Amino acid sequence: MNMHPSAEAMLDSSSEWQPRRFDDWALAARTVALLWGLYLFTVVARAFLGPDPLTFLQNKIWIFLAGMLLTGAIYLAISALAPGANLRRKAVVAAIGSLLASAAMAGILVSAEGHMRDSEEEFRYEVQEGFVVVTKGQQVRIERSRGDPLVLTMPKVADLKQWDQFRIAADTAVVWLFFFAAWSAVYLAAVSQRQALVLQRRAAQAETAAQAAQVRALRYQVNPHFLFNTLNSLSSLVMTGRGQEAESMILKLSTFFRTSLSLDPNADVTLEEEIELQRLYLDIEKVRFPRRLKPEFDVPAELRGARLPALILQPVVENAIKYGVSATKDKVTLRIAARSPQPGRLQLEVTNFGGTALKSPRQRHQPASTGVGLANVCQRLDARFGRDASCSFGALPDGGYQVVMTLPLTDKDG
Repeated sequence: MNMHPSAEAMLDSSSEWQPRRFDDWALAARTVALLWGLYLFTVVARAFLGPDPLTFLQNKIWIFLAGMLLTGAIYLAISALAPGANLRRKAVVAAIGSLLASAAMAGILVSAEGHMRDSEEEFRYEVQEGFVVVTKGQQVRIERSRGDPLVLTMPKVADLKQWDQFRIAADTAVVWLFFFAAWSAVYLAAVSQRQALVLQRRAAQAETAAQAAQVRALRYQVNPHFLFNTLNSLSSLVMTGRGQEAESMILKLSTFFRTSLSLDPNADVTLEEEIELQRLYLDIEKVRFPRRLKPEFDVPAELRGARLPALILQPVVENAIKYGVSATKDKVTLRIAARSPQPGRLQLEVTNFGGTALKSPRQRHQPASTGVGLANVCQRLDARFGRDASCSFGALPDGGYQVVMTLPLTDKDG
């Protein structure tokens, strides 16, 4: 069984939306690379501000590598423990992961201190007491105006008491906690945006599919209504012994259905093609009303290529025949006109006038209750164009009835 393209698109979107672990690894990789790339850039820039950039970079590479690995671990935890679309659960996992990652980073830095090289950078500070304090690596030298400089060697963190080590590690963990939390926030924001875009795309596809289904249903609603009227006409011709006219009507009916049913219900046709279909339909009805029906067409050449929904005029013309021509013994003119009242707008008018029956109060109000006909047209225009189209109808002051449809003017298939 063939499936409508919009339905296939919705199935593809639904399968895409099924939650899977690690399906957003590329997004996570980009955010990790962005954050730690910025960190590396600032580290390199800082390194070349001092006299010993190589040592500075070598000491910082531990942080860079450990940070990349720990951030990746946070992502793995989020994807493994919260693979679905529940952002609240992802945020909880991310918060716990950031806490653990910051603690791990502090432990790594404390452990790696013994493997780091002393930098040759020197910082000099003049204190209020008149001394000059010079720091270089682990050494602190205090230069005094009198006497030799006092040189102090600061202990490694590993040489401190365990409580002091813990406090230093805790301070370091607090600093890195905000760093990992920042990545988590960026990642979750990107995930949220991605989910919103997927939902928006699915909603748009669902709306498009629903609109296409509505247009298709309304379009096919025309054919049974037209067939019912035509079969009644054929029945009248056969019952009155007008076999030749009935045969001609059947041939024209066959041509009409072969042409109309070959059209894609969701595709547009040119105004010229639509008018030709209505000419064929009116030829069928002229077999039934040879002396009462007078069709007229006023379609400028520059508008014949305009696109519009297929058979949009059919219910209107049917109503004109049913409530105009068949309701009187006089000649009735049925006029189909097209014009462009303003740039980018196409206006179609179907008017029937003439015949004494149309001028009675009862007949004036009869077309308002046509049911399928005019309601079908207005619904199709609304489903196809929304507020860009309008449909109005009503009795004319001097008798007759007119339907006016306004829609966007385009020469491309929409």
